[in-house]
Amino acid sequence: MTEKLVFMVTKGPADAELATVPFVMAAAALASDVEVVMGFQGPGVELMARGVAETVNAPEFPPLAKLLGDVRELGAKLLVCSPCLKSRGIAAPEGLVDGAEVVAAGRFIVEITSATNALVY
Repeated sequence: MTEKLVFMVTKGPADAELATVPFVMAAAALASDVEVVMGFQGPGVELMARGVAETVNAPEFPPLAKLLGDVRELGAKLLVCSPCLKSRGIAAPEGLVDGAEVVAAGRFIVEITSATNALVY
């Protein structure tokens, strides 16, 4: 059985450190051959809007734009909450970063219940 981690990201650009940490953890997991799914809900969906990652820089961590590129390149799934996007006026898919997939609650449940562990940031 392959290990799988789901990271639910609920912090947005206003909280740079907690928005960045799940990307660091996801990159480390992917480098260890662990399957990674990143779910974005609430303010976390703002991180998936085009151009936003380039504005998030937490002290002592790599820039979020670099980490986002790394996790995409290493194969993370990026799942973004549809209602959360709508409530923030973020157009999908054209307003999202490449590789982001718009989903509803059911998909999050499938991913979480099939994971080895789920972490919420």
